[in-house]
Amino acid sequence: MKVMVIVKASAESEAGVMPPTELLTAMGRYNEDLVNAGIMLAGDGLHPSSRGARVRFDGTERRVIDGPFAETKELIAGFWLWQVRSLDEAIEWLKRAPFDGGVEVELRPVFEMEDFGEAMTPELREQETRLRERTTGNP
Repeated sequence: MKVMVIVKASAESEAGVMPPTELLTAMGRYNEDLVNAGIMLAGDGLHPSSRGARVRFDGTERRVIDGPFAETKELIAGFWLWQVRSLDEAIEWLKRAPFDGGVEVELRPVFEMEDFGEAMTPELREQETRLRERTTGNP
């Protein structure tokens, strides 16, 4: 199963405070362990919301909302995409992360085609497979 590991923003990350070298070094070792175990598919940190935007959809109207965004606890500062056997395995890997100081991280399973049941018609499955091959090189 794939899981999205969502690192929640903090007042420091929203202020653009960069992590110290020690944390970057520890995170580099942790990421290397994830890659060596075949778990990590992708991962990156995100700039503060002050450098971002949101688009709100209401019927045919599209409204752009420039950052920063008020609710820090609802924002993300970074992410990983992992391939694991189970949510429990992802939790065990996450417990090894070099975080401290009240950092909150959320784990969310990524939908697989099978999760959509009959709504995912053979034509839609074929389209999804074709698009996945074009974007990742993997079926």
